[in-house]
Amino acid sequence: MPFHRFRGAVIALAVVAAVFASVAPLFAQAAAPAPAPAVAAARLDAILAAGKLRVGTTGDYRPFTSRDKATGQYEGYDIDVALALGKALGVEVEFVATKWPELSKDFAADKFDIAMGGVSITLPRQKLGFFSNPIMREGKTPIARCADQEKFASVADIDRPATRVIVNPGGTNEAFARGNFKAADIRVHNDNTTIFVEIAEGRADVMVTDASETLFQQKQHPGVLCALHPDKPFDFAEKGYWMQRDVALLEFVNQWLHIAAETAQTKAIYAKWFQ
Repeated sequence: MPFHRFRGAVIALAVVAAVFASVAPLFAQAAAPAPAPAVAAARLDAILAAGKLRVGTTGDYRPFTSRDKATGQYEGYDIDVALALGKALGVEVEFVATKWPELSKDFAADKFDIAMGGVSITLPRQKLGFFSNPIMREGKTPIARCADQEKFASVADIDRPATRVIVNPGGTNEAFARGNFKAADIRVHNDNTTIFVEIAEGRADVMVTDASETLFQQKQHPGVLCALHPDKPFDFAEKGYWMQRDVALLEFVNQWLHIAAETAQTKAIYAKWFQ
C-alpha cells in the first residue's frame, strides 16, 4: 500500500476511535438501568407504626360528634364509627379538637389523619385530601318552630327581611345561607351546641342545615321544633370521612366501611343514634 494511503487509513481509524470514545459513555448510560424511583412511605404505614389514628372532630354537631365540656369526652355516631375503625386498624384513636371555620386550615396543617363528625363532601375539601365513599346522602333543609313551619317551606319564603336566619360559622350551613338569602337577616351564632335553643325560645326563626340534623333536633325538641320536608331538601349533599392524601389509607377505610355495612356493624351504630 502506498504510504500516503496507509497514512490516510491510520488517520481515519484514529478519527473513528475518537468519535467512539466520545459517544461510548452515552451508550453506557442508555444501556444502564434507571434507578428505581423512591417510594414514599404510606400514611397508613405510619399510623400502624405509631399505633395511633388522629381523628379531627368539632365536637359540636350532634348526633355525629359531641364533646362533654366537663369531662372532655366525645360521643356520637361518627365517634363510635371512629372507635370501630381504630379497632379494625388495631390502633388507638386520638380525637383532635377542631372548629368548622378552622377545619380546612387544620387539615392542611396535618393536625389529624382523618376528619370525622358529619363532614360534608365538597370540591374545595376534595382539593386538599381524599373522601371516603359517601356514608350518607342528604341536603340542606329548614328547621323552625312547629307553629311557624308553614312560613318557611321554600327559599323564597325564608328570604324576607323580617326572617331571622341563624347559622353556625364557617361551614356549609353558612355558605348555603349567604349564597341563597339576600334579603333575610342572617345571624351568626358561635355555639353550635345551643343554636337550636335560639329558635325554640324565639330569638331566631329558622335554620337551614343538613336534613339528618333537623330530624335529630326535632326529636330533642318534640312539639317545639319541626324539620321541614327533610325527605326533599333544597339541594344535594353527601357526608363522608376526609383523609389526608394517601391511597393506602383511603382504600383501607373504604374496604372497612364496605365490610362494616355488610356485617351490619355500621347499621347498629346508626340505629343507636338516629332511630
